[in-house]
Amino acid sequence: MKTSHIAVLALFAYTAAALAAEQVASKKVLTLEGARRVIAAVVAEARQASSGGTIAVVDDGGNLMALERIDGTFAAGANISIGKARTAAIFQRPTKFFEDTIGKGRTAMVALNDFAPLQGGVPIMVDGQIVGAVGVSGATSAQEDEALALAGAAAIH
Repeated sequence: MKTSHIAVLALFAYTAAALAAEQVASKKVLTLEGARRVIAAVVAEARQASSGGTIAVVDDGGNLMALERIDGTFAAGANISIGKARTAAIFQRPTKFFEDTIGKGRTAMVALNDFAPLQGGVPIMVDGQIVGAVGVSGATSAQEDEALALAGAAAIH
């Protein structure tokens, strides 16, 4: 009789585990070491281009993980880079998309909360999943902000 109880319990445990597996997905996450790698890549690119900038890295929910301001970058760059990174993460697309959309007349988008539709924020992708985003502000141009952010995002494989 004990053997049948054990078999029933084992079957129940197996079934419960199988059902739980169907209800939970595997998800990639950005680590603090990964965020630091993104920043290091941006700083290296900025130095090579003789540029400045403030770099913000957020997780996939837009929560700040790391921030670094290159010497000489204006103070407002910190808040702007965080806004760019958050926007790229929570809307899951580069912020240039939104800047272009607004530039084409969809100005109502500027009314959204926690929204920075300025070029220079890009999602960080790993195996097709967004794990975070990087925002750069204070380089020599908006295009360079974006180029530096892309270099940072590319540092994560």
